[in-house]
Order: sequence, then structure tokens, then C-alpha cells
Amino acid sequence: MKVRHLHPWDVTPREAVKIQGALRPKLHLGERGFSGRLRYVGGADISYTRGDDRFFAAVVILEWPSLRTIEEATHAEKVTFPYVPGLLSFREGPPLIRAFEKLKRVPDVVLFDGQGIAHPRGLGLASHMGIILNVASVGCAKTKLVGEHSEVGEDVGDYVDLFFNGRSVGAVVRTKKRVKPIYVSQGHRVGLEQSIRIALSCCRGYRIPEPVRQAHLLVNRMRRLSLY
Repeated sequence: MKVRHLHPWDVTPREAVKIQGALRPKLHLGERGFSGRLRYVGGADISYTRGDDRFFAAVVILEWPSLRTIEEATHAEKVTFPYVPGLLSFREGPPLIRAFEKLKRVPDVVLFDGQGIAHPRGLGLASHMGIILNVASVGCAKTKLVGEHSEVGEDVGDYVDLFFNGRSVGAVVRTKKRVKPIYVSQGHRVGLEQSIRIALSCCRGYRIPEPVRQAHLLVNRMRRLSLY
């Protein structure tokens, strides 16, 4: 899979904020953002041990709608960028990119364990990586980073809008009964309603959509094996 190298990664936090500002106008959002046939869905996740500068990245591609895993790629490297809220893509982006570069197939859409535009500067991990990879992307986060919302219903598929600075930046989506919802937001080249539908279509009885869940399982196996 080809990657567009649009900016350096060895930067200061101040430079990283400027890069986010330069990338934000490159986002393509809207309900016609993803208009192709959905055949391959990617999932991406990062894992690391607290206090360790090694980051482990995993990317999986699942066939849709069966959600059968057809390709996997992993990568590990040391990360030097500091932990700064709102700049996590500068820690997680480089190892993820190396993993994506190992893929033979190009996914139609990628689900990330992170935010899309539901971010202080409108450019979370899913949005940042979507631009770099030039692929439709969706943020499927387990926790809220920004915004406010009303109570979401208890049935699978129920959702409410997530608002930040007076506008909708995502949705709080119930993916499993009696389990906390997830925060779905547009990444790149996809609309919000599309993002919600894609995320729900990839759920198989778990809180987390299957592409992200499979990437999570793979990356944690990889990290555990590295400890021995």
C-alpha cells in the first residue's frame, strides 16, 4: 500500500500543531465522501507498555460483509515524540504507516481505534492517517476527547450526535446492549451517517467493531511475544 509522505514526523509539539492546521483543509467530508463498493475493511491499532518507548502497530484487512480476515501486517519501532493530548497521531502515526506499507491490498475504508474530526483541532488519528494513506477512514474511539452529547438509547444501533463548538463532530453509538457506547467520527472521505453505518455493519456481538478488535488482538499478541 502506497503512503503519501506529506510532512516530517521528527518535529516539536509546536511544529506538530502547525502541521495539523495545514492538513485540516485537505479533509474531504460529506455523505458522498465514500461512494465505492465496500469490499475490504481495514482495522488499525497500537499497543505499548507504559514506560517503554517501543510502539507496536497492527493492521488487518477483513472481507466485507463476512468479516473474514484476509491480510495482516505489523510493525514495531521506538517512538520519541512525547505524550501530548491532541497530538497522539505523531506518536502512533509512524509505526502505523510502516505497517500499512506492508499491505498488498488497499482497503476501501479503515477503522481506527481513535478519533476522526472529534478532536480539538479537527484532526485526530483517523483523519490524519486518512489523508496520509489517501483512504476513507473512520474514528471508533472508546472514550470521548471533546464535545457534549445527550443520553444514547439502550438498543444496538441507537446513537446521538456529539457536539463540539456548536457543531456535530461525531456520534455516540450503541454497539452492544448494557455496554458503554463508542464514539464514531468521520476521518476522511466519508460522511457521518456513512461512518455510523459502516461501524455498525462491522460489529459482531462486541462493543468494538470487528476490524479494530482483530487489530487489537493481533497487536497485543505481538507485544506480549516481544517480552519473552
